[in-house]
Amino acid sequence: MIMKKTIITLLISAALGTLVACQDDDSKVSVQSETQAQSVNQADVKKEATTEIDYVKEAQQISKKYVIADLHVDVPYRLEEQLNDGHEHDDVSQATQSGDFDYPRAKSGGLDAPFMSIYIPASIEQENGLDGSSKAMADKLIGLVENIVAEAPEKYALAYSSDDVIDNFNKGLISLPMGMENGSPLEGNLDNLQYFYDKGIRYITLSHSLSNHISDSSYDEARPADGLTDFGKQVVAEMNRLGIMVDVSHISDEAFYDVMEITSAPVIASHSSARHFTPGFERNMSDEMIKKLADNGGVIFINFGSTFVSQTSIENYNAYKEARAKFVEESGIELDDPKIAEFTKTYRAQTPFEFADLDVVLDHFDHVVKLVGIDHVGIGSDYDGVGDSLPTGLKDVATYPNLITGLLKRGYSEQDIEKILSGNLFRVWKQAEQISQQ
Repeated sequence: MIMKKTIITLLISAALGTLVACQDDDSKVSVQSETQAQSVNQADVKKEATTEIDYVKEAQQISKKYVIADLHVDVPYRLEEQLNDGHEHDDVSQATQSGDFDYPRAKSGGLDAPFMSIYIPASIEQENGLDGSSKAMADKLIGLVENIVAEAPEKYALAYSSDDVIDNFNKGLISLPMGMENGSPLEGNLDNLQYFYDKGIRYITLSHSLSNHISDSSYDEARPADGLTDFGKQVVAEMNRLGIMVDVSHISDEAFYDVMEITSAPVIASHSSARHFTPGFERNMSDEMIKKLADNGGVIFINFGSTFVSQTSIENYNAYKEARAKFVEESGIELDDPKIAEFTKTYRAQTPFEFADLDVVLDHFDHVVKLVGIDHVGIGSDYDGVGDSLPTGLKDVATYPNLITGLLKRGYSEQDIEKILSGNLFRVWKQAEQISQQ
C-alpha cells in the first residue's frame, strides 16, 4: 500500500515536473517570439529610415548630375521693384535676405537654368497704349539680367540656345536664359519680335493679367478678341519662324485653341498647373487642353504657388479678398492705403493662409504624367512671382532636391526625373529651333 502510494506520488510529481517544464518552455518560446517580433519591427523601422536617407541621397546626386531648368523665375522684376522703392537692389550673386533666388541657394538646390522672367505689368499697356512704355520696361529688365552676368561672370552666363545651357552647365555656370511674360512690348510691330529675339528672349507669354493687343487673358472678364487678335495670329506665326517658343500661360481658353490651330511648332505653358485640382480656375489648364498641348509635342511646366495647386488655398485667399474689399468699402479708402496692411495682419492672425505642401504639387505632376505621359511636364515654379504663397517644402530655389525626393518616393525612375528637370524643355526648345531653321 505504501509502495503504491509512493509510486503514485512519484508519478504525480514527475507529471507535475513535466508540466512545469512545458510551461517554462512555452514561456521561453513566448518571450523568444516577442523578442523576434520586436527585432522584425525594429528592422522594418530601420529599413524605412534607411530608405528615406537613400531617397534623399539619391535626390542630391540627381540634382547635381542633370541640368535643372525652371521656366519661370521672376528675379528681374523683384530687383526692379527694389529700385522703384528707392533702394539698391539685391546682389543675387551673393546670399540675400529677401526673395526666393540667389546664387548660393541656386547652387545648393542644383538649379542650372532659371529662365529670367521679363515681366511687363499689364497696366502699362492699359494706361499708355502702344506708346513704347512696355518696350522700354522690357529693355530695362533685360539690362538687369545682363548686368547680373556682367558683374559675376564666374557664376552666371547668358544662354541663347539649349546648347548654350549645356555648355554653361559643363563649365559650372548657372545659365540665365530669358522669357518675356506679357507680349505688350511688341507694341503692335512684328519687327520687335526679331529685336527681342536678338536680345535673348526665347519664349513669350502672349498676355498677362489683362487682355492686350495680342490675346485675351484668362484673368480678364473683358475679352474683345474672343481669343487671339488678328495681330496675335501673325505673332504666333512669326515666333515659329524665328524660333521663339509660344507660351500659353495666362491666355484665355479661346486664345489657347487659336494658338493650337496656327502654330507649326510645339508650344509651352511656362508656369501653369492642372485645372483638374482647381475647378473653375481658368489660369490653369484643363485636361482637354493638356492633351491638345501634348498632341502638339508641347510641355506644361508646373507652377508651385499654393493658389495654383490647391483649391483649399484658393478658397482661403478668396475669402480674404472678400473681407478686404468689404473693409475698403466701409472705410472709404484705396487698396494702397497703409491701413490695408494692418487689416491684413489682423485678418491673418485670426485666419492663417492655407499653404499647399510638396505632396499637393507632386499630385499635379502625377496627373499630367497619367494623362499624357512623362514627355510633357516640367518645372515652372514662379519663384519670386507668387509672393508668400509657396508650399511647405518648396519655399525657394534650394528645395529642388525635395521635389526630386518626392518623385523618387512615388516611383519615378532617374530617366523620368531627368525629363522633368530639363529633358522635356531641351526637346521642345530644339524643335522650335529646328522648325525655325526649316
